[in-house]
Amino acid sequence: MKILNSTVIITGGSSGIGFEICRQLIESGNKVITCSRSLEKLTAAQKKLPNLIIYQCDIAHETACKSFADWIIENHPDANVLINNAAIVTRNNFIEDAFALENLNKEISTNFIAPLRLTKLLYPVLIQNSHPKIINITTGLVYVPRAVYTFYNSAKAALHSFTQVLRYQLKEENIQIIEVLFPAVDTPWHDGNPPKIAITPEKAVSEMLKGISRNKTEIRISKVKLLYFIYRLTPKFAFKKINNVN
Repeated sequence: MKILNSTVIITGGSSGIGFEICRQLIESGNKVITCSRSLEKLTAAQKKLPNLIIYQCDIAHETACKSFADWIIENHPDANVLINNAAIVTRNNFIEDAFALENLNKEISTNFIAPLRLTKLLYPVLIQNSHPKIINITTGLVYVPRAVYTFYNSAKAALHSFTQVLRYQLKEENIQIIEVLFPAVDTPWHDGNPPKIAITPEKAVSEMLKGISRNKTEIRISKVKLLYFIYRLTPKFAFKKINNVN
C-alpha cells in the first residue's frame, strides 16, 4: 500500500537519504515531520521543502526523545507512519581507538536504542490511525559487516533482529512493520568519498517506496539483493567482497 495522505514522522530527515524520503513523500501529498540534532541543517532542509515540519532534538538522549514523542502526540495526533532513519557512524579500529567506548555509546544510543524507544512511545498514536506503519531503515551490512564500521554493523544488525521480532509479536494487529535495507548511497554520510557502487538517493528512495506499495515487509534495495544471495551461498566470499569495495 502506498504512503498517501499520511502524517509521517521521520528521524534524521535534514540531509541524505532522510531528506530524499521527506522530499518524495511531500511531493506525493503527505504531511512530513522530521527531527535532527542540527537546527542549521533542519532550517536549510525546510527552505528547500517549505512544507516540511521540523523539530530539533538529539534522539540519542532519553529525555530529548521523550520530549519529541510528547510533542508529536500533542500536536500531530494523526501521525500514522514512523520511519526510524537517523544514524551515525564511526570509522575506527576498535583496539587502537582511544575513544572506542565513547563512540560505542553514541552509536548504539542513536542507531538502535532510539528507534526502539520511539516505537514504544509512539505506538499508541500510530495504531489508532488508519494504515499505520513502522519503517526501520537498516543496511545490507546486517548480513555481511564492513570492518571499518566497527559499531554501525552491530547496531543495524540488532535493529534488523528487533524488527523481525516486532513484526511477529504484532502479526495480529493492524500495523505494518517494514524494514528497508539500503546499499551504499551517494550522500554526505560518506564524507565526500562514496564508493563507486553507490547509487543516488533518488533511486534508493524510489525503490523503497515501490517496495512499500507492493506490501513488502523486508525490502532489499538494489545491490543488497545480490549481497544477500551471495551471503546465503558463501558467507566467507561475501565478507571478503564487501571489505574490498572501494
